[in-house]
Amino acid sequence: MPQLKIAPDVQDALAAGRPVVALESTVISHGLPYPDNLEVAREMEAAVVGGGALPAIIGILGGEISVGLDDAQLERLAQAREVRKCSRRDIPIAVARGEDGATTVAGTMLVAHKAGIRLFATGGIGGVHRGSPSDVSADLLELARTPVCVVCAGAKSLLDLPATLEVLETQGVPVVGYQTAEFPAFYVPSSGLPVTVRVESAAEMATILRAQDALGYRGGSLVAVPVPAADALQPEEAEAAIAEAIRRAAAAGIAGPAVTPFLLAEIAAITNGRSVAANRALLLNNCRLAAEIAGALAG
Repeated sequence: MPQLKIAPDVQDALAAGRPVVALESTVISHGLPYPDNLEVAREMEAAVVGGGALPAIIGILGGEISVGLDDAQLERLAQAREVRKCSRRDIPIAVARGEDGATTVAGTMLVAHKAGIRLFATGGIGGVHRGSPSDVSADLLELARTPVCVVCAGAKSLLDLPATLEVLETQGVPVVGYQTAEFPAFYVPSSGLPVTVRVESAAEMATILRAQDALGYRGGSLVAVPVPAADALQPEEAEAAIAEAIRRAAAAGIAGPAVTPFLLAEIAAITNGRSVAANRALLLNNCRLAAEIAGALAG
């Protein structure tokens, strides 16, 4: 991988062993319209700081892989019309062509590991698509081979969650429930599906990460955190919105990487924005917890 451009404050924190949390940039470029996307990016950073760690948003600017974006770079990604969505496969293309790129879960994990960052907070990971068992997100395979701990609210509930958990099990990825024994379903606190193990605190999770390191474990781990109850959707409402959004996607012939952004936008419209509020709440909640785990690991 080409030399990373690591922000001075991030570099200093890593060198000193202080806690750092990686953040993705697709939520900025592909998740929300401007200026909401910029506001959420800054809220994510503030949530990490509030949890006791330093945030490092990862993105690609003019072909240069950057770890820790400044205000001008965030503005650029937030307003740009042409930003490549970068999973693992796309990063060398963006670099070679001198493009702007926003990293997905898989892309952010890859860069975070290269930079020496152990914790990464996101909203929800990708997974196996409903009705398309061969359509498997690169996020799941990245979790199997990259030693980064990903804190999320489960996989996006528009996916096939049982199949997603089966892939994670096959790939040897521990799915740890934070104060829950059931896998969260993104907008909904629980899917009814069991996690690998439950932990009650950031310190307890840090002991698992230390054990992974001591054993030379090459893969990552997933910390699944339920959406805050006050912001959660009702299961029936969420499922009805997802089913209708999937129907609309099929009718419009939406396929490939365009599916998830289309479905999320449709779900937001169907729920009159309640899904967006839930997404925002769970994202900030995950940022705070990732910071606490990073602090416990560093301490």
